[in-house]
Amino acid sequence: MERQIYSTKSKALTLNLDPTIYGTLAEIGGGQEVARAFFQAGGASGTVAKSISAYDKTFSDYLYNNKRSGRYVSENRLEKMLGIEYNDLISTLQPKASNDTRFFVFADTVVTLNYAKNNDAHGWLGVRFQLRPNSEPNEVVVHVSLLENDTLLQQYTLGSLGVNLVYACYHFADRPNIFLQSLMDNLDTDRLEVNMVRMSGRDLNYVDNRLLGVQLVKNGMTSATIFDSRGNVQQPSDMLYKKNLLAFRGSFRPITNVGYDMLNKCYGIFRRDEDYQEDNTLALCEITLNNLMHEGVFDESDFLERVNLLNGLGQNVMISNFREYYKLVGYFSKFRLGKLRVVIGIPTFINVWDKKYYTNLRGGILEAFGKLFTANMKLYVYPSLNKSTGKLFTSKEIKLSSDLKHLYKYLTENKKIIDVRSAEKKWLHSDSGKTLEMIQKNAKGWEDLVPEYAASYIKENKVFGYTG
Repeated sequence: MERQIYSTKSKALTLNLDPTIYGTLAEIGGGQEVARAFFQAGGASGTVAKSISAYDKTFSDYLYNNKRSGRYVSENRLEKMLGIEYNDLISTLQPKASNDTRFFVFADTVVTLNYAKNNDAHGWLGVRFQLRPNSEPNEVVVHVSLLENDTLLQQYTLGSLGVNLVYACYHFADRPNIFLQSLMDNLDTDRLEVNMVRMSGRDLNYVDNRLLGVQLVKNGMTSATIFDSRGNVQQPSDMLYKKNLLAFRGSFRPITNVGYDMLNKCYGIFRRDEDYQEDNTLALCEITLNNLMHEGVFDESDFLERVNLLNGLGQNVMISNFREYYKLVGYFSKFRLGKLRVVIGIPTFINVWDKKYYTNLRGGILEAFGKLFTANMKLYVYPSLNKSTGKLFTSKEIKLSSDLKHLYKYLTENKKIIDVRSAEKKWLHSDSGKTLEMIQKNAKGWEDLVPEYAASYIKENKVFGYTG
């Protein structure tokens, strides 16, 4: 049944007229439009116990107990706001409140476009709220990027988004995907990107935040979502900003010895760079959304199996909607990475040189390669096995049309394409598809084709179709 979408004013008025919902609106920086939306809707005295705007940084530090100013537009600052305002609200009003009152605090810390329009407009928004009177609070935290090229428009967008968030907390907390979709009511993806949502609390402990991240990508609300090696959802810019990054794309269903060797050998090459810094370097296993879909349906359990397995091997995981490699590199470029290295196997590398994939670009393959081979990017090409000769099949053996040979030569001579020559030949006879088929049939020897941890995990949890 199709959900009815109400206007921002209608949502704000519905909340204002609900006698059980009462709380605080606290805003820093450019996010002072949410309170305006509630007041303009009418009846705000029934909902807003306090509205506060700490625009000055010194007042922000004073109010939110931050001895070191740090970053003002950050999750840490948002959490301080939610915690201090919620404790203040409960200690002041709960003893005198009626038995059916459900308290909440909405907070945001946002930076909109500056006068020169040369900054990154983004913000953190959150709600700490009771779904039942006198209960422990739940919490929803959201990060957004503001895309409009006008400060006033961004402020209107924030007002709508803030109302949508509070409304969703009280009307869609039991339906996570509807919750996410409702954040974009009366908005669109040209105006903002919702690139992280995290839910917690006793009433929301059934929610797996990793699934929320994938749904953001699936709903078109963001291009990618990232989980760290412990499976925690991370805000991409916080995790990737100015890092050195090794990115490895695959289906990882499951990760095989070939895939694990690709990752380890390429990381070993990366470590030999002159200015390599271990504490500033990340490896990331990336899965495209279409690799998570089976006949158009997203299989949640299959997705979680892959992430759990990769996390168990100490890997960070990213889910994206980028089919083309140049789009993936373009996404990473937003975070001003130090160095970017992309791992690719020979079969996929051959496809990268196929012009048919770039007919949508006016500059064709040249335009695509200009976006792919950025100044800080190199491609690590992992070989396959020439079964007739028993030798490694590297990028030098691929057949290119005459007009592309000079381009290949230019890229190799400038060390933009680097062949991995230390591959383990003993694994190259296998492939992930056959390995998965062997697992599902419990065929003898499949355990030898995956890392030892992966074999144990698959057997213990009976995943990827393994029945034992």
